[in-house]
Amino acid sequence: MIAVGTGAALDMAARGNADAVLVHAPAAEQAAVERGELVEGRLVMENDFLLLGPPDDPAGARTAGDALEAMRRIAATGPFIARGDGSGTDIKEQELWRAAGIDPAAATGRIETGQGMGATLLVAEQRRGYTLSDRGTYLAFRSRLTLAPIAEGSPRLRNPYHAYLVNPARHPATRRAEAAAFLDFLTAPGTQRLIGEFGVARHGRPLFDPAAGPGTR
Repeated sequence: MIAVGTGAALDMAARGNADAVLVHAPAAEQAAVERGELVEGRLVMENDFLLLGPPDDPAGARTAGDALEAMRRIAATGPFIARGDGSGTDIKEQELWRAAGIDPAAATGRIETGQGMGATLLVAEQRRGYTLSDRGTYLAFRSRLTLAPIAEGSPRLRNPYHAYLVNPARHPATRRAEAAAFLDFLTAPGTQRLIGEFGVARHGRPLFDPAAGPGTR
């Protein structure tokens, strides 16, 4: 197993350097499916994204009413700490800026860490800034943060994870049988039960919700 952001995982798939991928950027996944790079997609699990910020919320984003207005208020005040690493979270952030009608380059105090979610959360904490995080990583780091959710619960912030085979017709060297067995494992009832239990004892809720179902890609 190689742990990388979704952008890097999709790039590995395109080059035939993986047998299967587990990713969370639906639009980028769909494009890869249409290019013939990925096949047999399956929904495995989901959580959601959170806009996080300092408790005093200097941008007034908590009262915005929806995530897009929150992004607009944050853009006017900043700082916003971004991953900037091509990950699924980075892709989602770019989608939110576009939907809010904001050029991220013009957002006040927006900086890119080029690092993973955990490190980015710690930078946002240090700088008393805003950031976008998946709920699972936020829960895992919550004890080290004063950052609090500013916007959550919107369908726009849904975060599904799909698993795919790298297309063996395009990359015959891939191990299709083993990759297919891995997808079967991820979506099996026992594994789905474990996903639903993971994190409950420590955080009071699972880091991900089991969601195995037919592939939508």
